[in-house]
Amino acid sequence: MLTRTPSVVAQVFLLLSIVLLIAIAVIQINQQQILSPGLKYGIVLDAGSSRTTVYVYEWPAEKENDTGVVSQTFKCNVKGPGVSSYESNPGALAKPFDDCLNKVKERIPVHLHKSTSVYLGATAGMRLLRLQNETAANEVLASIQNYFRAQPFEFRGAQIITGPEEGVYGWITANYLMGNFLERNLWRTWVRPYRKETMGALDLGGASTQISFIPEDSQENFNSTLQVKLYGYNYDVYTHSFQCYGRDEAEKRLLALLLQKSNTSSNVDNPCYPQNYNTALTMKYFSGSLCTQSLRPANYYPNQLVNFHGTGDPGLCQEMVSLLFNFTACRDREDCPFNGIRQPKVKGNFVLQLMLPKFEEIYARSYCFSANFIYYLLVHGYNFDAETWPQIHFQKEVGNSNIAWSLGYMLSLTNMIPAESKLIQLPLKPSLFAGLLVFLTATALLCLLFLVYLCIVSHNRKNISRVEHVFIPE
Repeated sequence: MLTRTPSVVAQVFLLLSIVLLIAIAVIQINQQQILSPGLKYGIVLDAGSSRTTVYVYEWPAEKENDTGVVSQTFKCNVKGPGVSSYESNPGALAKPFDDCLNKVKERIPVHLHKSTSVYLGATAGMRLLRLQNETAANEVLASIQNYFRAQPFEFRGAQIITGPEEGVYGWITANYLMGNFLERNLWRTWVRPYRKETMGALDLGGASTQISFIPEDSQENFNSTLQVKLYGYNYDVYTHSFQCYGRDEAEKRLLALLLQKSNTSSNVDNPCYPQNYNTALTMKYFSGSLCTQSLRPANYYPNQLVNFHGTGDPGLCQEMVSLLFNFTACRDREDCPFNGIRQPKVKGNFVLQLMLPKFEEIYARSYCFSANFIYYLLVHGYNFDAETWPQIHFQKEVGNSNIAWSLGYMLSLTNMIPAESKLIQLPLKPSLFAGLLVFLTATALLCLLFLVYLCIVSHNRKNISRVEHVFIPE
């Protein structure tokens, strides 16, 4: 009877310890909450030749294969011209940013301002200014940097991106928005689409134009091929940027060419302007650009006015536009459309973003030129034909996101932003959970050892009792 009570008590404690161990472990595992580290934000300023656009992007802090799943949440056009127009007064470009930046501050939670990165990428307008006046370009960039250092965000610098970078970022944007890099499967997880083809991207800006796509034969060596890594996969993208072939700079070259071919320097007929439309432009407006330097007249006076008279002649307009392209440099080679640049045969569908702003006189008068220029660029420049023309889709947005290089820029930059691990909230603090585990495990072991001890003692007593029984005299 003496050993029976301790044995029962030990068995009860052992059973309770095991039950509690299992219960606490189950609660700790099943009741834990996996908390997302939340959203991250990034700001990209697209400093184009004609204007600056501010984009706000957000993505989950935990990333998919090292690249953030990014979406556009806000867009704002900065009032005034592009930053390259402030070459003579760099200090004046900061104030127009205020309106957009104040709206951005309202869109991003205040506690995340310091950790939100800001990037400014300047494109062809600044590329031209740097070639023409590097000091002025550096002063413009310095003024931008001084402005953003006074903002609450983490400024990562203002840089002039190259033409190929602008092209490939536009390609990334187009394919990302079309769902060619990621899609959700039945289990709502992100996966790479099975055997999905990428799209090509065409971008017509104010000072340059870009073409980017994956060629049929990716092994063929082209100097303009860049390797891009997104979501764990590599892509070899052909991309080329044609400086001075943006809509605005191309029209300036047309005006300079018309002046060169005119008999007078004060009154010039323009077959691309509507019939009887008249406007007076300074020589600096169209001949002051680096793109028109070779067409600049010997008697160049920047402030001299030139009167352009519209004749509305589509045939002659098309003929003059064709002179903007150098087709002879390629010497009839199939892989060299114009300007001596090698290009693989266009493949697949293409999305083209046009930079044709709102209906204003300066753009309305040039629609005939724009139509002819885009036609010549696509058909004779990029070699689209009757078979491939239907594969071009003219599009400015997909969903709520603009097809602009800035999103591709942000996607590439998120590769360098470290991901945050998911936060796990447990019902018991780790220290308390560990203490209870140690205590209950120790209790169970002690009870088990005590029961083993009781079993041994009980067994020995039975053996002694048998021996005594055997040696009892009869």
